Amino acid sequence: MSSLSFRTNTSLEIFGIKMADLWEDRDVRFDVNPSQMKMRAGEKLIDSLNAVEDTKGNNGDRGRLIVTNLRIIWHSMALPKVNLSIGFNNVINISSKAAQSKLRGTTEALYVLTKCNNTRFEFIFTNLIPGSPRLFTTVIAVHRAYETSKLYRDLKLRGALIQNKQLRLLPQEQVYDKVNGVWNLSSDQGNLGTFFITNVRLVWHANINESFNVSIPFLQMKTVKIRDSKFGLALVVESSQASGGYVLGFRIDPVEKLQGTVKEIQSLHRVYSSCPIFGVEFETEERLQGEDLTVENIQDDVEIETDGSSDAFAAYFADGNKDKDRDPVYSEELGLAIEKLRDGFTLQGLWDVLA
Repeated sequence: MSSLSFRTNTSLEIFGIKMADLWEDRDVRFDVNPSQMKMRAGEKLIDSLNAVEDTKGNNGDRGRLIVTNLRIIWHSMALPKVNLSIGFNNVINISSKAAQSKLRGTTEALYVLTKCNNTRFEFIFTNLIPGSPRLFTTVIAVHRAYETSKLYRDLKLRGALIQNKQLRLLPQEQVYDKVNGVWNLSSDQGNLGTFFITNVRLVWHANINESFNVSIPFLQMKTVKIRDSKFGLALVVESSQASGGYVLGFRIDPVEKLQGTVKEIQSLHRVYSSCPIFGVEFETEERLQGEDLTVENIQDDVEIETDGSSDAFAAYFADGNKDKDRDPVYSEELGLAIEKLRDGFTLQGLWDVLA
């Protein structure tokens, strides 16, 4: 399905959730402000462990680890402004290995390898309660639930969406309308198909080939418009840049049916935006009663500025899987040739981490 060109006549337009606003599951951040540690709309607290050490970056510091349906949060109990926010979309591997903890000695720890903006970070968490597998089981299970629910959050082309001309529903999905006679305008001839409008997405498939389809979550809709095209008035869906920046056109006749379909999508999108459904479902054996995702006992309102070159950024840096050494450069500071530093790093910052 290719992008299309349309004239600028617009009668209706709706805006989706901007992906720039949804960062919690798609970013790795260090020492964030307390407001960024609070749950956003649709984010749910799954588990909270109050005796977890950040063995990689804050060895010897007792902290609290919070698992939500979008991310892992850790903060120091003594100094809550020392914290981490790790989005599940950045996680590439979770494993269990031996680690050296200042609070527990040599013990089994949770290793979380992530990749964010082409940089790898490694995090090591140690449960300070001996014999408890809760840290491992919760994080691994929630990450698996996140990975298997991407249709709620990601645009999908030519997927296994339709079976016997019916939409294969997601666990929390409900079909609100089925619209027949919808032409996809991605080719000069057009393809006749069907819309399924649900509480989480818009799905179209071709009638003669069910595998020719597209699933557009409300989360990824940048705009939905009625615009003039060479085929006449068309419903145009523009997806977010994070999902590929697709521009998809559909024709529905008569115009009254087209306008009614757009209004229905607008209404359902408004409901979705007030409380997004991210699709990650997991329940702990011990239900948490009335716990809120907040940072406790913060007495000051100091703004913490992070520019990507902080000591914390370097402390979790994982470069063990690089393909080859970087080119040597002359360091005036050291008076000798060294391997070129990665962007965002300084010699002083690396010395501070070692100290």
